[in-house]
Amino acid sequence: MKNALKIQAVVDRFEDDNAILLIGEDDQQAIFPAASLPEGLSEGDYIRMEISYDVKATKAAMEEAARLLDELRGSRS
Repeated sequence: MKNALKIQAVVDRFEDDNAILLIGEDDQQAIFPAASLPEGLSEGDYIRMEISYDVKATKAAMEEAARLLDELRGSRS
């Protein structure tokens, strides 16, 4: 599996509770909750983001979903 993906984005504008980010060289737009960004950002500020696959959280979520499904199936008997 690849290492973490590092992305640079610029804050284009804020709309309601969201930040509109322009990502990468081709300025792809992404809507991101403003509350999840560092405080004090303004339009035109650049940010760096790192995206990685969380194997542990994925496995835990899948196990919880399977447990709940087993529980539901058991309650129908």
